[in-house]
Amino acid sequence: MEVVGESVLSAAVEVLFGKLASSDLLKFARQEEVIAELEGWKRELRMINEVLDEAEEKQITKPSVKEWVDDLRDLAYDMEDVLDEFATEELRRRLLADRPHQVRSLIPTCFAGFNPVSEVKFNMEMGSKIKEITGRLGDISRRKAELGLKGLEKFASGAAASTWQRPTSTSLINEPVHGRDEDKKVIIEMLLKDEAGESNFGVIPIVGLGGMGKTTLAQFIYKDDEIVKHFEPRAWVCVSDESDVENLTKNILNAVSPDEIRDRDDFNQVQRKLSKSLAGKRFLLVLDDVWDIKSYEQWNQLRVPFKSGKGGSKIVVTTRDTNVASLMRADNYHHFLRPLSHDDCWSVFVEHAFESKNVDEHPNLKSIGEKIVQKCSGLPLAAKMVGGLLRSKLQVEAWKRVLDSNIWNTSECGIVPILRLSYQHLSPHLKRCFAYCALFPKDYEFEEKQLILLWMAEGLIHQAKGDNRQIEDSGADYFNELLSRCFFQPSNNRELRFVMHDLINDLAQDVAAEICFTFENLDKISKSTRHLSFMCSEYDVFKKFEVCEQMEQLRTFFALPINIDNEKQCYLSAKVFHYLLPKLRHLRVLSLSCYEINELPDSIGDLKHLRYLNFSHCTQKVA
Repeated sequence: MEVVGESVLSAAVEVLFGKLASSDLLKFARQEEVIAELEGWKRELRMINEVLDEAEEKQITKPSVKEWVDDLRDLAYDMEDVLDEFATEELRRRLLADRPHQVRSLIPTCFAGFNPVSEVKFNMEMGSKIKEITGRLGDISRRKAELGLKGLEKFASGAAASTWQRPTSTSLINEPVHGRDEDKKVIIEMLLKDEAGESNFGVIPIVGLGGMGKTTLAQFIYKDDEIVKHFEPRAWVCVSDESDVENLTKNILNAVSPDEIRDRDDFNQVQRKLSKSLAGKRFLLVLDDVWDIKSYEQWNQLRVPFKSGKGGSKIVVTTRDTNVASLMRADNYHHFLRPLSHDDCWSVFVEHAFESKNVDEHPNLKSIGEKIVQKCSGLPLAAKMVGGLLRSKLQVEAWKRVLDSNIWNTSECGIVPILRLSYQHLSPHLKRCFAYCALFPKDYEFEEKQLILLWMAEGLIHQAKGDNRQIEDSGADYFNELLSRCFFQPSNNRELRFVMHDLINDLAQDVAAEICFTFENLDKISKSTRHLSFMCSEYDVFKKFEVCEQMEQLRTFFALPINIDNEKQCYLSAKVFHYLLPKLRHLRVLSLSCYEINELPDSIGDLKHLRYLNFSHCTQKVA
């Protein structure tokens, strides 16, 4: 089972281990007499890898640890660049040795800039880079010890310190619910209906993005008078990270019949007691916030006692993961929660921002509040949190600051930390793929295939040993996993297109830190930035891209939109090709589709790490 909260850096280190294990690269390293240095890298990385989860936890509250993590992240990128250069040179020499005449005639034809370099020059350059990397790696290791990172601490929750966790109490909140009357009606009808089937109970999954109000809706239904009369017993269990079926069964028994719980009972005894407590009764069980019931075996064990209940018994499951819902509900019916309407979202905001005050008595605040609610994008949690932030504040300036600020990304607001819980449950490789999506601006529609190709080019898709499928198939698994967990959602405008909810986009920006940026965030771009996107304009002059001249480590440089019904023709300054691109020697992705490009310089051939090149829909292109 994946470790919740496992460091995203562990995926980057795993990539380095894979490259350092290449037999061709190691053979070449022996020839170049740098094998000792590369073996030293592996030893240092193994020790560093043991403390990554601990460091990811501690960086939230300790700036010195965050600085260490950031430096390690940058070092991992630079190490990968050096190893890729090494592998490319090894391949070039091997091809020349095996088929010298064919290769020498082929290479200049395809890439004029890819001429054989002097071995002496290459050895000197690589020797200098390897020495510099070795020094930085040694510094990282020394600081690890100084920071007290030992890899011995195991955090019971498995989630980062800044990550919101659902309270374990099963007591139900008592506050008005806005905009969910129709959802309530549909689910209550299903609860009161006797469904035909082999089991005496039915499962109703409520699925939606974090903060969409799944738990609130379930509580709304749980307290309904008709439901209270119809079901006995009723029990509420907050599941969250619990994946052990035995512990979960004990929690359910404790909710149904607390007097039956005994610490020394084994799993069989607990199941028998729960089965007896439910026997012949029409029960309602709410399993709230289910994450880790991922296998049929787990579900099959968990549901055994439920079969003793009376026909018409029901289990309501709230989850962010459609895979969980599909596992527990055989016919794949899921009740998806949609964003609230603007009016309903406004009602939630008013309730928390104005308390008992009459909103019409504060017209200036009302007009600002309407704009704030628009930024909540129909997410009730956002309206509630921001409303609570402004509670009892009647100064117009305070409301304007919230409207114009990046408060949505901070722990003060509380929205992104709650959504971050979903991120924490991703595997390290999925975390990297999701963070890469920070390159898409809000409301940008993307295609599944296009995103998978970008992930492939960046080396973000991991294939386990023995997996003989095409890498595109593994990429599709990644995409569907993020889709099932509500990180992506189908576009309402076009078929086969997807978008990210605005607050999920904020989360991507948050976790991508200094690595991925759009031109909308120019003020945050630094030399550490590796991936950059921009919306193309009708006329893009060189001045727009001057900031990129210092970003020589850049791996991604692409114009948006990528191939998606972009009918307008745009023009790009030739200086971008002649003066900027030759400096970006580490590019893996270059996409300038839909520009009118008259000439490609020979220096394009020097981009030897390039894995994705897109000049589609470009007119008058001359090689």
